[in-house]
Amino acid sequence: MRAAVAGLLALAIALPVQAQDRLPRDAFDVIPPHERVAGGRGEMRVVQSQCRTGPTDWARRRIVDVAVQEWAVFGFQTIDARPIEAGRLPDGIVPDALNPRRAAPRQARHIVRMGRRERDEAAHADVAGYWSATPDGPEVIGDQNRRWRQTRAPVDWVQPWSAAFVSWVMCEAGLGEMEQFARDISHRVYIDQAIRARDGQITGAAFQAFDAGAQPVQPGDLLCNARGSASYRSLAERREEIGEFAPTHCDIVVRVDEASRLFHLIGGNVMDSVSLTILPGTRDGDGPLRPLADSDLDGARTMFAHLQLRAPPIEPNALDATPTIRALGGG
Repeated sequence: MRAAVAGLLALAIALPVQAQDRLPRDAFDVIPPHERVAGGRGEMRVVQSQCRTGPTDWARRRIVDVAVQEWAVFGFQTIDARPIEAGRLPDGIVPDALNPRRAAPRQARHIVRMGRRERDEAAHADVAGYWSATPDGPEVIGDQNRRWRQTRAPVDWVQPWSAAFVSWVMCEAGLGEMEQFARDISHRVYIDQAIRARDGQITGAAFQAFDAGAQPVQPGDLLCNARGSASYRSLAERREEIGEFAPTHCDIVVRVDEASRLFHLIGGNVMDSVSLTILPGTRDGDGPLRPLADSDLDGARTMFAHLQLRAPPIEPNALDATPTIRALGGG
């Protein structure tokens, strides 16, 4: 499947609205997250907290493959974060806000609404399985159990689960040692680990942090932005507060389209699901492709950190070569 974003959107629109089953273990060896927990709503508990371990330089392709399968399981929800051009709004796409800056006049957000949400019964055990990969996961699940027992109505998770999703992907991808990847319920913990690795303060970390645009972005890397009260625009600003609480978010890069200047990212708890975001990019002179920032386009998410995996690169269109997409006839 070659690069056209229109083709990717068409794939997402054409696929069934219901979530896809995970591939059989003999086709793609992933332990489903729901198998890491037991018990139903209000009584859920972690039964498996161990992670796969392996060398960092083997992890890049598996990170992409695992993330793409979860995108499929949650129903292929796709967010197109490119600016809306006059007359360009593909069929099946409806305007929607992705961040609080919805009033920005030059930046529009739209989305293919498909698949499961965090409130869906079918998603509860998978989200709990993501939490199981973090040290504080059992406590979070316990808080959620108490929330569930208080009402029969659908409820959100007591904690945002985007960092838990990334942590589980790294756990399943083979970065199971905390020295490789500091799995946590907060993105800032592993962001700080990557900053310290870049600064030579620690060894063995799988990722090292760069400012967006300083190094080429590859599938398997992470792109991170500040949220809420945080307003980081560079690593230097985070370094001044390293170790302190800060609301942040990171997504996994699964495809880089140099010709169209687009990044494809998969993240958890994005519009209440595991979602793929199509993010526009730009270049500074002859520099590497980088995500658009607020300084380029009012309302764009500013990625203040690029966490580069210390592993050989794979093909830029790695999403297309994943077992999940190939099984669907897309590869």
